[in-house]
Amino acid sequence: MTRVDGESLPVIVLGAGGHARVLIDLLTECRVPILGVCDPVLASSQTAKWQGLSVLGADDIVDEFDVNEVALANGVGFLPQSLSRRNLFCAMKAKGFHFPEWVHPTAFVSRSTELHSGAQIMAGATVQVGSVIHENAIINTGASIDHESTVGPHVHVAPGATICGNVTIGEGAFIGAGATVTQGVSVGARSVIGAGVTLRHDAEPDSTYRLASTHYQSNIRRRGLE
Repeated sequence: MTRVDGESLPVIVLGAGGHARVLIDLLTECRVPILGVCDPVLASSQTAKWQGLSVLGADDIVDEFDVNEVALANGVGFLPQSLSRRNLFCAMKAKGFHFPEWVHPTAFVSRSTELHSGAQIMAGATVQVGSVIHENAIINTGASIDHESTVGPHVHVAPGATICGNVTIGEGAFIGAGATVTQGVSVGARSVIGAGVTLRHDAEPDSTYRLASTHYQSNIRRRGLE
């Protein structure tokens, strides 16, 4: 499976950061026609081209397109406590624009998996039988979602994370790189499971779990994530 829907529509990519670059590679591998990129920073600097694609303008430029003639791909990344990706998705969806589900050709997605609008399954990821990936969720590079798990709307499962069977991840949660959520555990909405953490019990909504290492905490602060 390389594309789930949006087969005939050209695509506009929203955002121009690291995640957008990875998403453009996915779309290119799937031979999706890309009209260009929308990004307010590039537009304000009058940049004409980015990653070989035309810079169409800021986000509001999409209002000039017919919702029935283009599809959108959300290239805005998601870090803990950031609402930019979610807000952009919801605003564009409210205008009637469609976000197809995207699956990289090297990912494995079971035929019984349920993918919702705008779900993105990146290179090398695995989504096993009976799982549900809700709207605007990212299953990033090499992440694994095992059987009958549910990933809520606007969730980011970061590269290399492992979600064991029958796990439920609530809306807007962030599962860090290399983290593991063990069998049957529920992760509450907006929770943050830090990089490398192994979660063996349920996490309440809005909770945060990080490795105890001082070095790890220092790096988090330096990158402005808390």
